Amino acid sequence: MSLKATLIDLLPKAANYRLSRCGIVRPASPINITLSVTNMCQSRCKTCNIWEMYKCGGGNDFGRLQDEMTLADFERLFKSIGHVYFVNISGGEPFLRKDFPEIIELANELLAPGVIHTPTNAIMPQRIEEMTEDILQRLLRNGRKTTFTVKPSFDGVGDIHDQIRGVSGNFEKLMDTLERLRKLRSRYPNLEVGAGTVISRFNIDKVPETAEFVHTLGLDSYISEIAEERSEMFNKGDSITPSADEYERAIKIFSQESRKHLTQAGKLGRTTNAFRLVYYDLVVRILREKRQVLPCYGGISNVHISPYGDVWPCCVLGYEKSMGRLSDSDYDFRKIWHSAAAEQVRRYIRAGNCWCPLANQAYSNILVSPVAMARVAAVMLRNHGRGRVD
Repeated sequence: MSLKATLIDLLPKAANYRLSRCGIVRPASPINITLSVTNMCQSRCKTCNIWEMYKCGGGNDFGRLQDEMTLADFERLFKSIGHVYFVNISGGEPFLRKDFPEIIELANELLAPGVIHTPTNAIMPQRIEEMTEDILQRLLRNGRKTTFTVKPSFDGVGDIHDQIRGVSGNFEKLMDTLERLRKLRSRYPNLEVGAGTVISRFNIDKVPETAEFVHTLGLDSYISEIAEERSEMFNKGDSITPSADEYERAIKIFSQESRKHLTQAGKLGRTTNAFRLVYYDLVVRILREKRQVLPCYGGISNVHISPYGDVWPCCVLGYEKSMGRLSDSDYDFRKIWHSAAAEQVRRYIRAGNCWCPLANQAYSNILVSPVAMARVAAVMLRNHGRGRVD
């Protein structure tokens, strides 16, 4: 299905989500599912404490693997969900799972998404290259035209990247990973290669030079998000988020660079970047006003599954507002999705008890808002007037 057809197809879902948020009807299945496939990670990021769950070393002892969902668990989960449009992978470092290609293959077969997206810390260039090619071959054998996007983290140029990520030599490996992925892209048209910067108080002054550098690398997309305190990352209380003024100054420059290169991105990248430019403006308002500037559809349009099978409305509320655990329902997602506990979480969000600039959720919030979608359309028309989005 083309991107344009997908957006049209989502209109009935958007109507259902608005009614669901008012408590009039039960929510349909989510359009966007985030799967945290593991908490294993070799990074020691200043903005995230997930790695402390495992204390990963340089060897193969990655800790409590037995506690995380198995491939069979994922298969049962996917069968109970049905069709979704977007699958986002999270972690930890997804490429540390030996069965990562099999998880993606099952997601593609049973969820039938249009896009499957994964981030990576880019510490293992050869492994990432080999697994990505394995995944791409599996997707092609399935016969569906699923886009697979890989987005290495890019938090600065040179030493500052290594300092923020907590791993010496990470930047060199990042550049190696990007080069390997670009070569794969020349052979696999369904691969899109991007980069993502987490804007934190540790790199807020380096955003202009980082954005300028990344835009020289010939990637399909380049996005940023603001560092947040999230239940998922075990970083509540850490001082990592820039002030509204600091972020506004930095994102203004970042957005200017993004607009310059908007027409050079791939189809998906152009559309994603248009959403992002609207999102960046939203973040400034959210930080200043400390409220849900757009109604939040967390736990309605989107769902997040933890490595242990917890069903969350989002990664920010995470463990604090779980809708249930899949193992308690024999991996019947719909049983949890339509439970009293899930509705209680939705009421909490609907009452405005939380507000955050979570990028993944913001996409869907924009998608469900006619006013925000008009802004996205205006950005696309203004920046690549005659460019078609098929």
